Amino acid sequence: MTSFIRRLSLLLIASASLASTPAWAARDVRGVKFADTSTVAGQALQLNGAGARVKVIIDVYAAGLYLPRREASVPAILDMSGPKSVQIVLLRELTGEDFADAMVKGFRKNNSDADVARFQSRLDTIRSTMLGFGTVKKGTSIQLNFQPGSGTRTLVDGAQKGADIPGEDFYGALLKIWLGHSPVDGSLKDDLLRAQ
Repeated sequence: MTSFIRRLSLLLIASASLASTPAWAARDVRGVKFADTSTVAGQALQLNGAGARVKVIIDVYAAGLYLPRREASVPAILDMSGPKSVQIVLLRELTGEDFADAMVKGFRKNNSDADVARFQSRLDTIRSTMLGFGTVKKGTSIQLNFQPGSGTRTLVDGAQKGADIPGEDFYGALLKIWLGHSPVDGSLKDDLLRAQ
């Protein structure tokens, strides 16, 4: 019951704050500002939504989703072609291993066994890239960009890490970590889909 009351209180607070916020102003999430546009592969992308990943009561990171056009439907986002970006700013220190393991766990929970098997080599590649992060300090920016013709590109504070991983299908599978049927954080999913 306490959990229900807490969630209801948070929902009412969020609703009140939304009512007083311009629909497409730059978003401030736990002190992290997400601009209303970002450029990937020479194309201006729109901020679709932004929110925080919270584990129990600990703020882990703030995240923003950038798309060629704003969209509230998960199937439409997963089918959308062109550049895309998930931008993450850490709200606490993590290791590359923590980050990689959480990503792989979220990937497995939101993709079928057949898709996990199909993407396994590419999943291993992105996991290896993330393991190479070492200790990642609070405030570090991590971008997972889809670059048409190249694939998924990982940037840490603007510097590319690892090689591009081919396939728009793989990027769509990655997006399910946040937007799938069992997202890493349900409230964050709702915030990323705030495009209506």
